[in-house]
Amino acid sequence: MNIQIIVVIMLNFIISLIGTLAYSVRLVGVRTGKIAVSFALFNILMLVSRVAVTFQVPILTKYVEGNPGAGDLLTIFNVIIVISGVATAFGALLIPTFQRILYRGVRSFTIDRSLSKLILHSFSKSGIRYMKECVSVPSKENVKQLTQKKYPKRIFVYNLITVALITVGSLAPIYAGILEPGLRATCITLSSIVNGIATILMTIFIDPQLSIMTDDVIDGKRTEEEFRVCVIGLVGSKTMGTFASLLLLLPFSYLIVFIAKVI
Repeated sequence: MNIQIIVVIMLNFIISLIGTLAYSVRLVGVRTGKIAVSFALFNILMLVSRVAVTFQVPILTKYVEGNPGAGDLLTIFNVIIVISGVATAFGALLIPTFQRILYRGVRSFTIDRSLSKLILHSFSKSGIRYMKECVSVPSKENVKQLTQKKYPKRIFVYNLITVALITVGSLAPIYAGILEPGLRATCITLSSIVNGIATILMTIFIDPQLSIMTDDVIDGKRTEEEFRVCVIGLVGSKTMGTFASLLLLLPFSYLIVFIAKVI
């Protein structure tokens, strides 16, 4: 496999993994009562994700431009999506461990108020030893409770759709350029249409509901256990949404080509 594709796959793995771990940040914020600090520390990882996103599209685009006649390009795109799904599932398994590590990080940062000291301590012997002690696996009981308790099921559906659109949003425009080489530049710039729809869904239907549930836990209207199970449901819908994007790649590629011809 070409080195450029290997790099793209690695970057996609990092992006999907960090995106999945993001669901646990609210849990840590609820447990510590430091929601803003929890997100501030997680943003360090998000910087890594944003850098990966910055390089992913140009590298993949350059590979496509250098191999326009390659017949296995659709297979390569599907492999990238599958790897993203695997990374999401792996991230789901890491959430209990990451939650414990971030919890300790928030507590330490609240006391020392020094990011550099926190980072240095993380790579010390005691920090590494603590991370090893934090290793845990998801509880089966939490997964079972998804079918036993009432949740706003629509948020899971909206999350699935949003994740599918975001996943295909960075790949469909590039593949559309393969289908219509003469409009390659236009197709790539049209990625904002797919991502825009996903952003609207997230802003209107997902983020407000998550914020309300977070406040309900802090106010005692919901238990932390209920919120944790809800987060598990969101992670599950993210995993399904990532794999569902396999079905959307071709339709959205042709849709982007159509829009590129019309405008």
